[in-house]
Amino acid sequence: MSDEQQKELGKILWAIADDLRGAMNADDFRDYMLSFLFLRYLSDNYETAVKKELGNDYPEINEDKQTPLAIWYEANQADIKPFEEQMRKKSALCHRASLSVECYR
Repeated sequence: MSDEQQKELGKILWAIADDLRGAMNADDFRDYMLSFLFLRYLSDNYETAVKKELGNDYPEINEDKQTPLAIWYEANQADIKPFEEQMRKKSALCHRASLSVECYR
C-alpha cells in the first residue's frame, strides 16, 4: 500500500470514527475504543496461547461455526480442569512479567 493510499485510508477511518462516536467527546470515544482493542488483543493472544498449548489437539472450526476452543471443550470434558489450571498459571506468570508479549509466544 502506497503512502498516498495509507493517508486516504486514514482519512476514511477517521471519518467513520467521527460518525460512530456521534455526540460523544473524542477523548471518551478514544478510551472506549482502546478498551475494546485491548480486549481484542487479549482474546487473540489467549487464542494463540491455547493453540500452542493444545498443539495437534487444537480443532478446526466446524460447519456449526463454533470456535475451536468450544469444540475442544465439548470433546475433552475430562481435560478441562487441568487445561484451565495450566492456562491460569501461564496468565499469572505473564501478569507478573508486566504482560510481556513473549508470554504468549
